[in-house]
Amino acid sequence: MRVAVVDIGTNSTRLLVVDVEDGRVVAEHARRSEVTRLGEGVDATGRLGEVPMERVFGVLETYRRTIDELGADATTGVLTSAVRDAANGAEFTDAVRERFGIDAAAISGDREAELTFAGATSDRDPADDTALVVIDIGGGSTELVAGRGREMAFHVSTQAGVVRQTERFITSDPPPLDEQRALGDQVAEIIAEAVPAEVRSDVQGAIAVAGTATSVGAIDQDLEPYDPDRVHGHVVSAARLEELRRRLAGMPLADRREVAGLHPDRAPTIVAGVIILQRALEAFGLGRFEVSEHDILRGAALARAGAV
Repeated sequence: MRVAVVDIGTNSTRLLVVDVEDGRVVAEHARRSEVTRLGEGVDATGRLGEVPMERVFGVLETYRRTIDELGADATTGVLTSAVRDAANGAEFTDAVRERFGIDAAAISGDREAELTFAGATSDRDPADDTALVVIDIGGGSTELVAGRGREMAFHVSTQAGVVRQTERFITSDPPPLDEQRALGDQVAEIIAEAVPAEVRSDVQGAIAVAGTATSVGAIDQDLEPYDPDRVHGHVVSAARLEELRRRLAGMPLADRREVAGLHPDRAPTIVAGVIILQRALEAFGLGRFEVSEHDILRGAALARAGAV
């Protein structure tokens, strides 16, 4: 079964087209990602803006053509934090369905976590009983999902995201240390309140998915152009992550846009993303994380095919 999944997030709009057989992804035909910043201003106004929505619609026109060219048997769409939080989120979701023929739905934080964990662990040995946390840093929220094997045991969607925290704390270019510390302190407080101590102490390893993590994996390897095969499975230590934070936060936005491995559109929010990732690792007492290209997109594809 060929499945197309569109993920409309707070910061980016993504597409995955895969073949699913016997509960596994056996072939990948397309993977696209565009920074559309749908959540721009939502934290302040409570509504999706007209300009951000039009950016998404423009990308969806291109994605719809790709889906049709590849002959997908089923198309599904997941809409996350920005749409859940916005007063006009339902109206936007209806427009996505009607204009582009995508079976889209604004999913709950719980469902987002389930699909993320399913995607991140989809190619791991189900007999591996290591207690893992999947860290999914988005534009408006960060999902923290803990479990063993293929079984999710705990999940929470927190109000910490790269767009949200950048808008709240980063006002200078480059961001001074006091702004970074204030951002990190709030994120640490959010995670400590959201994740029980016994869950944090049980975790033995971390998988990080989505734009911040994959960008860090690419930056760490100076990848130009981006190579998903080299990013997937790449391991980054906490010490190396701190070196990257200092490097990225120490340069103005114009210079960050030129960093090898970092898409220019992610440059405005990457400092917040790295700090959120750092605070998540600290909260779980971990000294490293593994980058995964398999996230909610793959989980949603498996679910649409009836495998999750």
